[in-house]
Amino acid sequence: MVHNLTRSPEQFVEFYYKTFDQDRTALAPLYRDESMLTFEATPCQGAPSIIEKLKGLPFSQIEHQVSTVDAQPSNTSGGILVVVSGALLVEAEKRPMSYTQTFQLLPNGQGSYFIFNDLFRLVYPAA
Repeated sequence: MVHNLTRSPEQFVEFYYKTFDQDRTALAPLYRDESMLTFEATPCQGAPSIIEKLKGLPFSQIEHQVSTVDAQPSNTSGGILVVVSGALLVEAEKRPMSYTQTFQLLPNGQGSYFIFNDLFRLVYPAA
């Protein structure tokens, strides 16, 4: 569960990527059974499926370098939409890959939030 997001979506983003970069399985508490992830056009639903997808990514070392974080209220129930752009360094690769990721965070009724929607896409340079 993620706390105090209305004060700082940047704190959520920092926590998410630090955890992702160190141990993707530790992200499980941020997702629920109704959570959805679309990773590079591949959808999955539910915390177990999402964590399996993240664990199965073909790299063991990664570093997220966040460039921008934009956030807005997303509904009248207190949801927050968070859009992130940045660069990824995978394994020993010296050239970063650009990415964008969008999170729809919903309140869980306990003063914290969970990830309802998570959309990730690499951004390739225009040809």
